[in-house]
Amino acid sequence: MSRGRLTDFIGGAWVQSSATEVHPVANPATGEPLCETPLGAAGEVERAVSAATAAFGSWRAVPALDRARVLFRFKALLDDHKDELARLVTLEHGKTVPESAGEVRRGIENVEHACGIPSLMFGDMLEDVARGIDCESVRQPIGVFAGISPFNFPAMIPLWFWPYAVATGNTFVLKPSEQVPLAQRRITELAAEAGLPAGVLNLVNGGRACAEALCDHPGIAGISFVGSTPVAKAIYARASAAGKRVQALGGAKNHILVMPDADLAMACEIATESVFGCAGQRCLAGSVVVGIGSAYERLADALVRAAKALVIGDGGDARTVMGPLVSARQRERVIAYIDQAITQGAVPLIDGRAVGVPSLPRGHFLGPTIFAEVRDEMTIARDEVFGPVMILRRAADLDEAIAMVRRSEYANACSIVTQSGAAARKFRHEVGVSMLGVNIGVAAPMAFFPFGGHKSSFFGDLKAHGADAIRFFTDAKVVISRW
Repeated sequence: MSRGRLTDFIGGAWVQSSATEVHPVANPATGEPLCETPLGAAGEVERAVSAATAAFGSWRAVPALDRARVLFRFKALLDDHKDELARLVTLEHGKTVPESAGEVRRGIENVEHACGIPSLMFGDMLEDVARGIDCESVRQPIGVFAGISPFNFPAMIPLWFWPYAVATGNTFVLKPSEQVPLAQRRITELAAEAGLPAGVLNLVNGGRACAEALCDHPGIAGISFVGSTPVAKAIYARASAAGKRVQALGGAKNHILVMPDADLAMACEIATESVFGCAGQRCLAGSVVVGIGSAYERLADALVRAAKALVIGDGGDARTVMGPLVSARQRERVIAYIDQAITQGAVPLIDGRAVGVPSLPRGHFLGPTIFAEVRDEMTIARDEVFGPVMILRRAADLDEAIAMVRRSEYANACSIVTQSGAAARKFRHEVGVSMLGVNIGVAAPMAFFPFGGHKSSFFGDLKAHGADAIRFFTDAKVVISRW
């Protein structure tokens, strides 16, 4: 079933792209062609920014309460179509339907939070800062913002950004990942159905050239990005050099620390789901499981058994626990990391390279892999693999485990499994990572808390969603009055 060549959404209408190149999109489990994404660039960006600029003046004048009412209608439509959206995510990305449903739910939660914009945009006021002089601060929209989203959460991650931008009175240009364009296309249709005026939200399909054009365009006030660290760093440098606000969320090397007092079944379940959920293609996925003291030996056997028990297949099959990787290129990239790790001396306790699904020979399947005997200097210990690969390491005590985490260039998420309040408190004070889980394997903040790491995991000042989103998409203006 092919949907043909996709169109862009500019100024309230679906229009043909002038791009001469396309990216073919296929179901990663079956190889079935789905559509072609036009790889638009400067021309499409110019049209979209012009439409967004034209819409900004009237949209910013809409009362915050009325903007919220549009988002309430949009949220209701998302609820009505959540199952359809989850199926689209599974179709284009490959993750299981329950994983896709969870992604859609998290995206809807951000829209729900943005519906509170009449109170979220409150300013402050103080009379008589000096005799007869009052001072107040207000939050005002800035203009046109843009978002560049990754392949791994096609429905959710754009909803981290554009609902907050339009709720605060800005207009927006979105570039979805060319690999997974369908879910966000449908979401854009629902936003228009909810009554979002023409030009307030625009969708431009494209690849790297399109992203660079968004970074360079003088009519764009800020950029929101999620992707790998090298690209996040490049986006931050390029867009900030052009005078834009930037929030660029990068990669991760997340650790899960398992204390000797941990419940083994809980630790195994947490680690397995964290590392192998979504086939490891998420920035909050665990990568390194650290068995502390006597926990190591017990963990090794349990994790290997759990990994071997995972059912691999089409994400649309209810029996499947782990779906395919998003593309042949991504599968080859992960296999290259496994090959290199073995060459450098890491010991595979389970090797997923030969795992496939015989009934789906065109699928990009890869089984779970677990490495032991990994040292700091190995590439597998340093780089973000973004696949179903677990590193199992040993630490003598919590101090050694925390030191291991702090040596990483990344600082996105980290978890501890323990029954000790003292250990949990020491962990949260000393580990130096932004998003922490205690007996939780995927430390994903809710929509009303900020999302983002630091070090090489984040470039910028204000993170995604939560109160940071309101600050990012508004200017804090101060008015001093004498009467």
